[in-house]
Amino acid sequence: MHTKKYLFSLALSATSLMCFAQANISPAKKQSKTIAITGATVHVGNGTVIENGTILFGNGKIISVTANGQVPQDDVMRIVATGKHIYPGFIAATTNLGLTEIEAVKATLDFQEIGDYNSHIRSIVAYNTDSKVPATLRSNGILMAQPTPQGGTVSGSSSVVQLDAWNWEDAALRTDDAMHMTWPVTLRFRGGFGGFGRPQQSPEALAERTQAAITQLTSFFAEAKAYSEMGKPEVINTRFEAMKRVFKGDEKLFIAADSQKDIVAAVNFAKKFGITPVITGADEAYLVIDFLKENNITLIVKQPHALPNNNDDDVNMPYKNAAVLANAGLNVVLSIDGYWQQRNLPFMAGTVTAWGLDKEKALSTITLNAAKAMGVDKTTGSIETGKDATFFISAGDALDMRTNKVEQAFIQGRDINLDNLHKQLDKKFSDKYTAEKK
Repeated sequence: MHTKKYLFSLALSATSLMCFAQANISPAKKQSKTIAITGATVHVGNGTVIENGTILFGNGKIISVTANGQVPQDDVMRIVATGKHIYPGFIAATTNLGLTEIEAVKATLDFQEIGDYNSHIRSIVAYNTDSKVPATLRSNGILMAQPTPQGGTVSGSSSVVQLDAWNWEDAALRTDDAMHMTWPVTLRFRGGFGGFGRPQQSPEALAERTQAAITQLTSFFAEAKAYSEMGKPEVINTRFEAMKRVFKGDEKLFIAADSQKDIVAAVNFAKKFGITPVITGADEAYLVIDFLKENNITLIVKQPHALPNNNDDDVNMPYKNAAVLANAGLNVVLSIDGYWQQRNLPFMAGTVTAWGLDKEKALSTITLNAAKAMGVDKTTGSIETGKDATFFISAGDALDMRTNKVEQAFIQGRDINLDNLHKQLDKKFSDKYTAEKK
């Protein structure tokens, strides 16, 4: 009897979850007519601003971007955007968007595998296009993302997706763009029986443990490189097979490292294997700027709304970090941990402008710079001739939460639906309480 009740309860919970996850916003249809948008201020994404700009696009591609451009008269749909702003679609870097739905429901979490070396894992095949979250991002101008696996030392491959698709095959802009790993670090605390319920470890023991992890990582890379240089192996090693793209340069290597010591060690490690890595996290990158410039390192910097790592750090350093690095000439990308906060990405870039970075450069940290880091800058990341028509129209400054109002958005020329669950709930209860007042 108890078993039957349990099974009924489980079935009811599953049904409720499926009802919550029902799709009610269909992906947009392919662009069928050439469109010209006129009169807007065009923020190209590469630092250039075009006043009273005209964007002409057809078949999902940008045909021309001009100031005071002439619009062909034949069979062209016109959108007048006088006084408004047009921005490239923002890109959410290193996120588990689409791999997580409800943090408290384990069945909806699909961003981490068991084990330390999971180079064979591909996030793209787990990307959920029916998630309710991407639609909330589109309403703030985030039109692309990089779903990224987490956990272990080598986590697996991310891919770049656009956020209006029927399935992961439709969504993919570039599959397996980067292999992600975390540099082994020495813990900054020591656990004891009273505090953490485990035997106390000395600093020497912790350092030895870290060195052992680095040795193991080096061995893994050395074996994988040797495997990649073989002909056709008799026995396929899926983990080493996945690393071939990294050694050939077809896939980038993203290494998570925060302290200056770990950043330098991670870069030197990659160089031994002929790889120029992208560093993610980069809390103390401002302390090794010259080293990073010498090695042409791109940085994926954490969100500025955070506390410093060390007690003696400048309390405002998280706010200033991206500006200091970008103003020094480094390619900087801004990111936010997790998935549901990604809708605040443009406002994080706005915060960076208040701490020393030019507004157009701040825009580049979530558009063209991100596209370069992911290897998709030839097709997206800026509003330029020949690239995908992926951009949006905002009534005001898109980096300011007070004025960001996305009125229309296009992904590869498709006029996408900007509705989402948040807007639906707002309307539902606004209608309810409006009706009660009458």
